Amino acid sequence: MKYALALAILIATPLHAQDFGTSGGRTFSADLGLGASYGPDYPGSDDGEAAPWIIWRNAGFGTPGGDQAQGFSIAPSFGTEGERESDDNDALAGLDDINRAYELGLRVSYGAGPVTAYGSLRRGFDGHEGLTGEVGAKYRTDLSDRVTLWSGAEIGYGNDKYNNTYFGVTGDESVASGLDAYAPGGGINEAAITFEARYELNETTALLGEVRYGKLIGDAADSPVVQEEYQPSLRLGVTRRFSFGF
Repeated sequence: MKYALALAILIATPLHAQDFGTSGGRTFSADLGLGASYGPDYPGSDDGEAAPWIIWRNAGFGTPGGDQAQGFSIAPSFGTEGERESDDNDALAGLDDINRAYELGLRVSYGAGPVTAYGSLRRGFDGHEGLTGEVGAKYRTDLSDRVTLWSGAEIGYGNDKYNNTYFGVTGDESVASGLDAYAPGGGINEAAITFEARYELNETTALLGEVRYGKLIGDAADSPVVQEEYQPSLRLGVTRRFSFGF
């Protein structure tokens, strides 16, 4: 119910309530929204689950921003990683629970025509305290004034703290679970292809869909915690563009 209420407020907010003095200086814009996702219930799982999707897209100065901007841009990057509880999956028996993680960092991108290359780096809080991020590129196809498609590829990265949190097995966990002790190093942990579609309902509101097909690689793929290397996911949501002037 709380997600439905937030979504209703998001869509109903009038445009003038989003403009905080934009006529006098620079403008920072971002697409914010809510939706639902379906994917692995933890990194390396062979089971799926549905979860809320908090959307943060196309952040940057000026209009347009993010994946439509040309040239160099830098913007905040946010992310989350769901909790992992041993009671939820028999494959996790004997492993420590992991709280939901919140990630904060920066995203750097460079747009040239329909191609956008990007890289992000975030630091985790609560569930993990490591560094993680992505490097990739997207190709934009404008099918009409309202419909835009993106196809892309990216690789994911985690330092040793991140990879040990989700793919490591401590000595105590090994005794309790029967899995071999394992301490992965930092490095590339996933490769993925992505497909996104955006349908503009009006100048500020849009429907957004994403299909992502990832594969765990490197030390992550060798972890005894991993039940399935292939990690597909589907996300659908509604976004609204907000602009903040200063």
